[in-house]
Amino acid sequence: MVISQSSQSINVTLAQDNIFADLGFSEDEAVNLKIRADLMLELRSFIKAKGWTQKDAAKFFDETQPRISCLMNGDIKRFSVDKLLLMLSKAGMEVKFEVISNSMEDV
Repeated sequence: MVISQSSQSINVTLAQDNIFADLGFSEDEAVNLKIRADLMLELRSFIKAKGWTQKDAAKFFDETQPRISCLMNGDIKRFSVDKLLLMLSKAGMEVKFEVISNSMEDV
């Protein structure tokens, strides 16, 4: 898609469901990154909704303040899916996964 603005044009590429795949990560890594990003966003929203400081959140989650800072700043490489699920559970949130089977033709 090309959008024109006066004498300049801007190329726009529509994203798919997973921005990490669009950025060139392998399919497996893109799925893992997307899951972690979504879980981190939920935790970030929870902390903001509580009005907590990073120190408050660190105490609640039994983490260090720098670790909560990494969470709030989206430092995805510092968090595993397992760790994020434990934190969400501690926050009283229930996580549900939906598995959708692709046709075997694509495998």
